[in-house]
Amino acid sequence: GKTLLIRTLGEVLDMPFNRIQFTPDLMPADITGTSILDRKSGEFVLRKGPVFCQVLLADEINRAPAKTQAALLEAMQEGQVTLEGESIPLPRPFMVLATQNPVEQEGVYRLPEAQLDRFLVRIEMSYPGRDREVDMLRLLSRQQATPARVLDAPSVGRFQALCPRVHGEQALFEYIVDLALASRAHPDLLLGASPRGALCLLRCARAHALLSGRGYFTHLDVQAVAQPVLAHRLILRPEAEIEGRRTRDIVQ
Repeated sequence: GKTLLIRTLGEVLDMPFNRIQFTPDLMPADITGTSILDRKSGEFVLRKGPVFCQVLLADEINRAPAKTQAALLEAMQEGQVTLEGESIPLPRPFMVLATQNPVEQEGVYRLPEAQLDRFLVRIEMSYPGRDREVDMLRLLSRQQATPARVLDAPSVGRFQALCPRVHGEQALFEYIVDLALASRAHPDLLLGASPRGALCLLRCARAHALLSGRGYFTHLDVQAVAQPVLAHRLILRPEAEIEGRRTRDIVQ
């Protein structure tokens, strides 16, 4: 379901879409690309990897070890990939959407904190309700239509350019920073929200207001996005984890 959702998103946005199936033997070069010898010219030529797209699905990202996961760090943060000493920009807009298997299954690797911090949001998908599951069976029993395009890359870029112009009062900036500071001082947390987390909270609050048709954001927009933005960035202390505490409860 997660893979289908992301693939459909790429189709309705009408942007180049690639999918990488993460496995334990996947190498960083399988993601970013490498230089290969052209037998005709006798020279090395650059073969770009699947990361050179606009919507990248990193499927089951925690199936691969940290060194392979780290191949996405520069792409996600800087919007570029460095190969053979040359920095190559990725097409804009560019986004990575990843799926994860539960960590209690065998053969998976926890994502490092630096990797988690680069994901803007994390959305947990549980089982659908009974009525939703019945609808799913009915829908998949019919012939599937091709999703219609609703946006394109220039349109997405225009929306992204509008976000920084969404107005916020000084008190809201202080509110966001106070939330980050409170997480860093929380007794149940080993690691609180980073400055990047506070920036992401601001960006998402502005986007939430923009999608609601407003040119300003409020503390309600901040609260609406706080769970998906902050919960995956927080690291529980072992004793709190043993007691059954969850980061989502601490954010709340």
